[in-house]
Amino acid sequence: MNAFRTLWRSSKLLALVLCLFLAAPLAMPAYAVQPDEVLDDPVLEDRARELSKGLRCVVCQNESIDESNADLARELRLVVRERLVEGDSNEEVLDYLVARYGEFVLLKPRTDGWNMILWLSGPALFLLALGVGVAYVRGRSTATTPTEAGLSADEEARLKEILKDS
Repeated sequence: MNAFRTLWRSSKLLALVLCLFLAAPLAMPAYAVQPDEVLDDPVLEDRARELSKGLRCVVCQNESIDESNADLARELRLVVRERLVEGDSNEEVLDYLVARYGEFVLLKPRTDGWNMILWLSGPALFLLALGVGVAYVRGRSTATTPTEAGLSADEEARLKEILKDS
């Protein structure tokens, strides 16, 4: 009976490993680059793929053009490859696309110029809120508690009268 249990456990483990092994390719990203887009020069193709991974599909908005099947993403992949074949550097290709579509086309926005204000405003506002919070807590801890004022003679007389009636 123990041999049967051992065999059963090992077969379950083997089945689990087999399922994970077969499911692993499904977890990998599916690239949308079509065979007619691939460049003959492997160095240029590698550069094009690296650039495509950093460019946003303006239709899908949360995918790179390397992963998107949208028509505009295909056109952008072709533009990237055309610019590389013409001899542009990676920065020149990115500058061309940013000039044409704006910085929204970059999946990782640049950290210069006006974008620096956006990058720094989050931490700056957090520090400001933290400072205001600390000042508020310190102010409350040092605040004097109001003392209870006793009842005036008129109020005491009125209270005794109310208590007598009830």
